[in-house]
Amino acid sequence: MTKYNVQPTGRERTFGRDEIIVSKTDLKGRITYCNDVFRRIAGFSEAELLGQPHSIIRHPDMPRCVFKLLWDTIEAKGEIFAYVKNMARNGDHYWVLAHVTPSLDRDGRIIGYHSNRRLPNPAAVAAVERLYADLKAIEDKPDNRKDGMTNAFDHLVGLLQSKGVSYDQFVLSL
Repeated sequence: MTKYNVQPTGRERTFGRDEIIVSKTDLKGRITYCNDVFRRIAGFSEAELLGQPHSIIRHPDMPRCVFKLLWDTIEAKGEIFAYVKNMARNGDHYWVLAHVTPSLDRDGRIIGYHSNRRLPNPAAVAAVERLYADLKAIEDKPDNRKDGMTNAFDHLVGLLQSKGVSYDQFVLSL
């Protein structure tokens, strides 16, 4: 795939309450399936998406520590709900409430990942947007990206522990 370099436009895209964005990836996060809603909202063709890393739609406002939590959870055969700000091909953004699960073979081995995304509640997005801005600021503070992500991850885990909730419980309470 040709690398594209697009800047966020600040314009938000949306999709219907009855629509679900669906994608599947292999073990390395490369897209193996994407439904028509995904393609329409992201602004890519199927040929442009298949085989590409799912991060092709990653918005620069998203804290990496949230993706670390997501990957840690699904690689441990867990499922996770997460609010995610994605970026369309033209730089527009769209928020989703993602439900991500591992796909298992008959022997219980992970063979890929599956994500269904729904239109989130705007009030929940407003709440999580503030948290994500704080986490992103923590990530961006050190010169070393790894240190920044670790600091933000530790902050997020500490916040959840102080509230006595898991990330899923936190997300679904918004």
